[in-house]
Amino acid sequence: MLDVRPIFFIIGILLVTLAAGMGVPALTDLIAGQSDWRVFAGSAGACLFIGVGLILTMRTETMRIGVRQAFLLTTVSWLVIALFGALPFALADLNLSYTDAVFEAMSGITTTGATVISGLERAPPGILIWRAILQWLGGIGIIVMAVSILPLLQVGGMQLFRMESSEKGEKALPRVAQVATIIGLIYAGLTALCAIGYWVAGMRGFDAIAHAMTTVATGGFSTADASVGYFNSPAIEWIAVVFMLAGSMPFVLYIQAVRGNAAPLFRDSQVRTFLAIVLVCIALLVVWKVATGREALGPAIRLVTFNLVSIMTGTGYATSDFSQWGEFAMTVFFFAMFVGGCAGSTTCGLKVFRLQVLYASTVAQVGKLLQPHGVFVPHFNRKPIPESVSESVLSFFFIYVISFGALAVGLGALGLDFVTAVSGAASAIANVGPGLGNVIGPAGTYASLPDAAKWLLSFGMLLGRLELFTVLILLTPAFWRN
Repeated sequence: MLDVRPIFFIIGILLVTLAAGMGVPALTDLIAGQSDWRVFAGSAGACLFIGVGLILTMRTETMRIGVRQAFLLTTVSWLVIALFGALPFALADLNLSYTDAVFEAMSGITTTGATVISGLERAPPGILIWRAILQWLGGIGIIVMAVSILPLLQVGGMQLFRMESSEKGEKALPRVAQVATIIGLIYAGLTALCAIGYWVAGMRGFDAIAHAMTTVATGGFSTADASVGYFNSPAIEWIAVVFMLAGSMPFVLYIQAVRGNAAPLFRDSQVRTFLAIVLVCIALLVVWKVATGREALGPAIRLVTFNLVSIMTGTGYATSDFSQWGEFAMTVFFFAMFVGGCAGSTTCGLKVFRLQVLYASTVAQVGKLLQPHGVFVPHFNRKPIPESVSESVLSFFFIYVISFGALAVGLGALGLDFVTAVSGAASAIANVGPGLGNVIGPAGTYASLPDAAKWLLSFGMLLGRLELFTVLILLTPAFWRN
């Protein structure tokens, strides 16, 4: 039988950490004279009580975690944080049901950025900073998971980065804890630099900190309904672009950069391919906007770059309702949702390395068709791709398409129109945030959707954030057999 005691012990630690995190918005509201500090204090007390109880009752002499336990722990961790992180949203004076609260919390911890809250400018500062904290924790959490857990579980081809890290990073930093600590410091450093940049560019200190946390996490929660467009500042938008791209890079390469070897960050084929895709999409949209007379060249570059980078990285900020730009733009944005960033970053989506593996495998297959007796080996970063990685990526891609289709069909069955259902499914599984159309587009929210749709979308967010197999394997009977 599966020993769940180590799992609940770690869940207890996470709940204690969550309780400590709730202290920040409680203090923020207390300083601002908002009565909502009691909501956060009470929620923190509940998390602390249950967390300490689990730590005391589930501690064992041998805290060993096997592969099946790692799958269960990963999914349960994100689920528990969302369910308990929803308490302040449900208890605060926001008129949110628990369904809405869980949707908001799941959107936060998965760094999706979809929201059911309107009137953010009037919301208590504690609620605003709590949304940012959830996304910030989700961002660092997914990086650590991508570096330490997913390669071991061989999810979606991530074992490719176990191979690379063992050759490059683990010799200098042999323990996962050390890697996680250094990544955490780099993550915090990028957040601080982003906050300073926003503040210098004209944001209030509070807004700068909140936006910095959600920018580096590529989450997209803002302190205003109009998102970053509320500030109407080119400087703020370009700073956001820089740090959204920074959050999309492999953080393992940042470790090498801070240790004095920045060359791999610029030579890595995944990074170069990601930036190439970004530039090509920007060029297409800018040329289209200028050629159709919709914008002059300068404003078009600013408008397209910010919104395209935001969507492709899964951040979800907006300065314009791009769903109203026309059919061509909507098509580009729709497919950009799925791209994501690099493996080992805060972004989600398919990830660029999987597109590279699929392309390399396809080229090799075409070569075999043309020369049946030839030897064609697909490569990634100038190294042969193991067959197990190719198979994992192909399986991931297949399940990704099936999951997206199932979500879209499910949302359609619940009464959502075609554009809302399809773009909502894409936004959830790619953890982007805004969809397309008038309902859930950049100018709308998810508040009007039925509760069943919000639960389905919450499941889609969790599924996309945890790389599909990590969640779906728990639904198979074979996983629970002894």
